[in-house]
Amino acid sequence: MIAEAMARAGSGVIHLHTTMLAPAVPLLAAGLYGYPPGFYAAMALSAFQSLHYYLRENSVAAFPVQVRVAYLGLLVVAQWQPLYWIYWVQLVGTTAMVMFDYCFLARCLSLLPWNRTEPLSFQLVLRTYFS
Repeated sequence: MIAEAMARAGSGVIHLHTTMLAPAVPLLAAGLYGYPPGFYAAMALSAFQSLHYYLRENSVAAFPVQVRVAYLGLLVVAQWQPLYWIYWVQLVGTTAMVMFDYCFLARCLSLLPWNRTEPLSFQLVLRTYFS
Protein backbone atom coordinates (compact mmCIF):
# COMPACT_ATOMS: atom_id res chain seq x y z
CA MET A 1 0.00 0.00 0.00
CA ILE A 2 2.67 2.51 1.00
CA ALA A 3 4.83 1.28 -1.88
CA GLU A 4 1.94 1.93 -4.27
CA ALA A 5 1.50 5.49 -3.00
CA MET A 6 5.23 6.07 -3.33
CA ALA A 7 5.25 4.70 -6.86
CA ARG A 8 2.32 6.92 -7.87
CA ALA A 9 3.85 10.05 -6.37
CA GLY A 10 7.49 9.42 -7.16
CA SER A 11 10.41 9.72 -4.79
CA GLY A 12 10.03 11.72 -1.63
CA VAL A 13 6.59 10.54 -0.51
CA ILE A 14 7.74 9.06 2.75
CA HIS A 15 11.21 10.62 2.69
CA LEU A 16 9.72 14.12 2.42
CA HIS A 17 13.15 15.39 1.45
CA THR A 18 14.58 15.28 4.92
CA THR A 19 16.97 18.10 4.13
CA MET A 20 14.01 20.42 3.56
CA LEU A 21 12.20 19.15 6.65
CA ALA A 22 15.10 19.16 9.12
CA PRO A 23 14.97 22.94 9.79
CA ALA A 24 11.41 22.54 11.10
CA VAL A 25 12.68 20.66 14.16
CA PRO A 26 14.61 23.55 15.75
CA LEU A 27 11.93 26.02 14.63
CA LEU A 28 9.18 24.06 16.38
CA ALA A 29 11.39 23.55 19.42
CA ALA A 30 12.11 27.28 19.57
CA GLY A 31 8.40 28.05 19.42
CA LEU A 32 7.59 25.53 22.13
CA TYR A 33 10.31 26.89 24.38
CA GLY A 34 9.05 30.46 24.33
CA TYR A 35 10.08 31.94 20.99
CA PRO A 36 6.79 32.26 19.02
CA PRO A 37 8.48 33.43 15.79
CA GLY A 38 9.77 29.86 15.53
CA PHE A 39 6.20 28.75 14.74
CA TYR A 40 5.84 31.43 12.07
CA ALA A 41 9.13 30.44 10.49
CA ALA A 42 8.00 26.78 10.50
CA MET A 43 4.77 27.87 8.78
CA ALA A 44 6.72 29.84 6.19
CA LEU A 45 8.99 26.83 5.56
CA SER A 46 5.97 24.57 5.21
CA ALA A 47 4.22 27.01 2.87
CA PHE A 48 7.37 27.16 0.73
CA GLN A 49 7.54 23.35 0.62
CA SER A 50 3.85 23.14 -0.30
CA LEU A 51 4.36 25.55 -3.17
CA HIS A 52 7.54 23.78 -4.28
CA TYR A 53 5.80 20.40 -4.48
CA TYR A 54 2.71 21.88 -6.09
CA LEU A 55 4.87 23.39 -8.84
CA ARG A 56 6.83 20.16 -9.20
CA GLU A 57 3.78 17.85 -9.29
CA ASN A 58 1.42 20.32 -10.97
CA SER A 59 -1.52 19.12 -8.86
CA VAL A 60 -2.93 19.81 -5.42
CA ALA A 61 -4.06 16.17 -5.33
CA ALA A 62 -0.48 14.87 -5.60
CA PHE A 63 0.48 12.97 -2.49
CA PRO A 64 3.59 15.04 -1.61
CA VAL A 65 1.47 18.20 -1.85
CA GLN A 66 -1.23 16.69 0.38
CA VAL A 67 1.34 15.86 3.05
CA ARG A 68 2.80 19.35 3.11
CA VAL A 69 -0.56 21.11 3.06
CA ALA A 70 -1.78 18.89 5.92
CA TYR A 71 1.40 19.67 7.89
CA LEU A 72 0.90 23.39 7.28
CA GLY A 73 -2.76 23.09 8.28
CA LEU A 74 -1.75 21.48 11.57
CA LEU A 75 0.72 24.29 12.22
CA VAL A 76 -2.02 26.85 11.64
CA VAL A 77 -4.72 25.19 13.77
CA ALA A 78 -2.21 24.71 16.61
CA GLN A 79 -2.11 28.51 16.92
CA TRP A 80 -5.48 28.26 18.66
CA GLN A 81 -4.62 27.82 22.34
CA PRO A 82 -6.82 24.73 23.00
CA LEU A 83 -4.95 22.94 20.17
CA TYR A 84 -1.47 24.10 21.15
CA TRP A 85 -0.57 20.50 22.08
CA ILE A 86 -0.48 19.71 18.34
CA TYR A 87 2.88 21.48 18.19
CA TRP A 88 4.32 18.84 20.53
CA VAL A 89 2.95 16.08 18.31
CA GLN A 90 4.47 17.78 15.27
CA LEU A 91 7.82 18.18 16.99
CA VAL A 92 7.90 14.47 17.88
CA GLY A 93 6.66 13.46 14.42
CA THR A 94 9.05 15.73 12.54
CA THR A 95 11.96 14.52 14.64
CA ALA A 96 10.97 10.91 13.90
CA MET A 97 10.80 11.76 10.21
CA VAL A 98 14.24 13.32 10.19
CA MET A 99 15.88 10.66 12.37
CA PHE A 100 14.10 7.45 11.34
CA ASP A 101 12.48 8.27 7.99
CA TYR A 102 9.02 7.41 9.39
CA CYS A 103 6.22 9.84 8.58
CA PHE A 104 3.07 9.14 10.56
CA LEU A 105 1.20 11.95 8.78
CA ALA A 106 1.96 10.53 5.32
CA ARG A 107 0.83 7.10 6.45
CA CYS A 108 -2.42 8.53 7.81
CA LEU A 109 -3.06 10.39 4.57
CA SER A 110 -2.34 7.26 2.53
CA LEU A 111 -5.41 5.66 4.13
CA LEU A 112 -7.80 8.31 2.83
CA PRO A 113 -10.15 6.98 0.12
CA TRP A 114 -8.61 8.99 -2.72
CA ASN A 115 -5.10 7.79 -1.86
CA ARG A 116 -5.69 4.04 -1.75
CA THR A 117 -6.61 1.41 -4.29
CA GLU A 118 -7.97 -1.26 -1.97
CA PRO A 119 -10.79 -1.27 0.59
CA LEU A 120 -9.98 -0.09 4.08
CA SER A 121 -9.34 -3.07 6.33
CA PHE A 122 -7.59 -3.88 9.56
CA GLN A 123 -4.82 -5.61 7.60
CA LEU A 124 -4.31 -2.52 5.44
CA VAL A 125 -4.04 -0.33 8.53
CA LEU A 126 -1.50 -2.72 10.08
CA ARG A 127 0.59 -2.80 6.88
CA THR A 128 0.41 0.97 6.59
CA TYR A 129 1.62 1.77 10.08
CA PHE A 130 3.98 -1.15 10.69
CA SER A 131 5.73 -1.66 7.36
